[in-house]
Amino acid sequence: MLLASHLEAELLALGRAPPNWAPPKLAFKAERFMMSTVYDRTKLIELIQAHALRFGDFTLASGKKASFYLDCRKVTLHPQGANQIAAGMLELMQENLPDAVGGMAIGADPITAATITLAGQQDLPLLGFIVRKEAKQHGTGQQVEGPVEHGMRAVIVEDVVTSGGSALKAVDAVRQFGLQVDRVLAVVDRLEGGREAMEAAGLELHTLVTVRDLGIQ
Repeated sequence: MLLASHLEAELLALGRAPPNWAPPKLAFKAERFMMSTVYDRTKLIELIQAHALRFGDFTLASGKKASFYLDCRKVTLHPQGANQIAAGMLELMQENLPDAVGGMAIGADPITAATITLAGQQDLPLLGFIVRKEAKQHGTGQQVEGPVEHGMRAVIVEDVVTSGGSALKAVDAVRQFGLQVDRVLAVVDRLEGGREAMEAAGLELHTLVTVRDLGIQ
């Protein structure tokens, strides 16, 4: 075998490949890929703590002052983070899979993309959509973009829930579009009234972690 390989190498160097020769194929580590799709809550918490959690003086989108900030795009756009979040979202939906998932641009966009990609790899019929902050002023003039249709069941995804305002705006937009929504899924709940706001609007809120899981009381 070694002699044959040596001879092939010499022939290739001379520009003369052996008969029926083909370049060797690289083995694809399918088992390694599949392992990365298993949701690991502890791993997600570690990723958030390492990449997204910052301490200092911050003003949140809700206008509230805070001593810590969660920049979850550092995790939703991280290779392992996106994979873990997608796996976690699918786990939250496994007993009641909707027709589509999506949320307010731009925070929800990487979550949506990762989730429908992983769903596709698992042969799950899950579509994605994007909710613009405002309806575009050209083309179709839609605020909701994607392969979704009136009457479909949808779930809103969000990176961080504080007061719940962003997710509720997304819910209003997709309902006006004609989708049916009864759940919001988020990566992190800051535990600052968002859950209560969702419940008051007749929505369920499910999150992968809360700030308490990150060591913040």
